[in-house]
Amino acid sequence: MTDAIMNSKPSTEVRRPVASEERLRKRYAAERRFRLYGLCSIFAAGLMLIFLVGSIAGTGWSAFLQTYVQLSIHFDPEYLDPAGTGDPEQLRTADYGGLMKKNLRDNFPEVTGRKDKRKLYNFISPNAGFDLRSMLIENPSLVGTTQDLWIKASDDIDMLTKGYVDRTVPESDRRVTDMELAWYDKLDNAGKVKSSFNTDFFLKADSREPEEAGILGAVTGSALTLLITLLLSFPVGVMAAVYLEEFAPKNKWTDLIEVNINNLAAVPSIVFGLLGLAMFLNFFGFPRSAPLVGGMVLALMTLPTIIIAARSALKAVPPSIREAALGLGASPLQVVTHHVLPLAMPGILTGTIIGMAQALGETAPLLMIGMIAFIVDVPGGFTDPATVLPVQIYLWADSPERAFVERTSAAIMVLLAFLIFMNFVAVLLRKKFERRW
Repeated sequence: MTDAIMNSKPSTEVRRPVASEERLRKRYAAERRFRLYGLCSIFAAGLMLIFLVGSIAGTGWSAFLQTYVQLSIHFDPEYLDPAGTGDPEQLRTADYGGLMKKNLRDNFPEVTGRKDKRKLYNFISPNAGFDLRSMLIENPSLVGTTQDLWIKASDDIDMLTKGYVDRTVPESDRRVTDMELAWYDKLDNAGKVKSSFNTDFFLKADSREPEEAGILGAVTGSALTLLITLLLSFPVGVMAAVYLEEFAPKNKWTDLIEVNINNLAAVPSIVFGLLGLAMFLNFFGFPRSAPLVGGMVLALMTLPTIIIAARSALKAVPPSIREAALGLGASPLQVVTHHVLPLAMPGILTGTIIGMAQALGETAPLLMIGMIAFIVDVPGGFTDPATVLPVQIYLWADSPERAFVERTSAAIMVLLAFLIFMNFVAVLLRKKFERRW
């Protein structure tokens, strides 16, 4: 029997039950299907993102161009300074719109009816006279001379130049009549119509006239609001995180605070707007529609995000750092301020930038505190009336003029550029200061 055992060859084949192999095969197949589903989801999300960005860019790129009409303006002293006093105040109050209308009538002497003249005057922007006034006040020697100037066209002519007016549809369905098309073609054939980069879109504030509307006021308001948000939320959030993570006793009160902070991070942003309306405006009486109140509301909204991110960064610091510092005689406060907090700061800054990027794109809480107001001036301080870029987009999207559609998309592109830049900075900070333990 012993020989029989010694002569038998050991079997290397692992025998599994048939049912077990079948379950293993199904598990591997399910894993492959799960990976395939994930790849399909990423691909679909990428396609939708490309479609969304492409749609916005396709609609908004033309807002970076503006149409101008060339007019030979004669700075007639009879219009500008009839008394010949040379007083700058007289130049400031002169009828510059009348000068441009006179030139348009000279170009089209066949236009005599009052209604037709009004259509002819609509070729140029109603606010173009202000640009002419600024030019003449800077250089009064132009009085009495004739200058070939490129005058900003109205929004209808701007849309016509950019191809948004279909000439094939009936005249009754167009904002530009056949007569205006003939005038436009005459000017265009004479080389008196051109498109150039729209610098006013970045250098001017909001306006009722689409060709005059810009984003400078909204960008300045966003910058002031975010500065208030950062000054309030960052120190408070970091100190709260340090206390909860390093010094707070582990009891039910601490647990209650932690649960509430986590819940606040998921509260809809409009609730913070209601809180700001009730507390800052109705109770404390702060000015409405100001970056000060907007920044305080956004600070309340960003605070839970910063606290959660800071606590995660503090947790990531190895306990050996703390133990080594305590072993060398450092106090608990010195351990935190000299060792733990500097090592956790890259993660804290990353979370703060992401929270600020979220605050930059918020609209709902600011609507509740009156930052939806129509503001034509660029704010000069924290208590001046102002709006922010997301609210500006909301206002333009609600405007009926066709020219505001492209400006809405262009403003969205600027806002997306800001958000991508802030997230890019966050990634760079994490890569530069990240430490692996």
